[in-house]
Amino acid sequence: MFKNIAAATALILAASSALAAQPNTFYGGVDAGRTKIDDFSKRDTSVGAFVGYNINQNFAVEGGYRRLADQDIYLDGGAGVVKGSAKADQAHLSVIGSLPVSENFSVYGRLGLNRLEAKVDSNVYSAKDHTTKALYGVGVSYAITPAVSARVEVQKPTSDSTNVSAGVAFQF
Repeated sequence: MFKNIAAATALILAASSALAAQPNTFYGGVDAGRTKIDDFSKRDTSVGAFVGYNINQNFAVEGGYRRLADQDIYLDGGAGVVKGSAKADQAHLSVIGSLPVSENFSVYGRLGLNRLEAKVDSNVYSAKDHTTKALYGVGVSYAITPAVSARVEVQKPTSDSTNVSAGVAFQF
């Protein structure tokens, strides 16, 4: 089923003739949003940066970094409760498939890998762990000018986390 959907999406993207991202250009940008990690956090503010290369109007390769969560935590240190911090970071590399809907508006999907790192620190305890997982997401993009676009995206860095972000990208 997934292969059929992927093949149909690829054909639709390849057949589209509306203008969107300029082919053979680099872009970069920043975003901010909210991350929900099941059984750990409410919604934490996330910030990120990304760079990419538009292979053609419909496909791009993108890499980026995002601070998914950063919050104060309280640990039982044996001699009482100790304040600490917990952070979750994401580094990712993705393929972006874009479908222009009009000259300025497009929808896109993301499929890639991300390295996630979690770190807990206090004055009595410190731990760090990382994992590599598949990354997928969907979003919309609006070209404000030929060189500047705004985008909103929902990503699933892991099965138990969701990030919703809004950002701006600059083509150069």
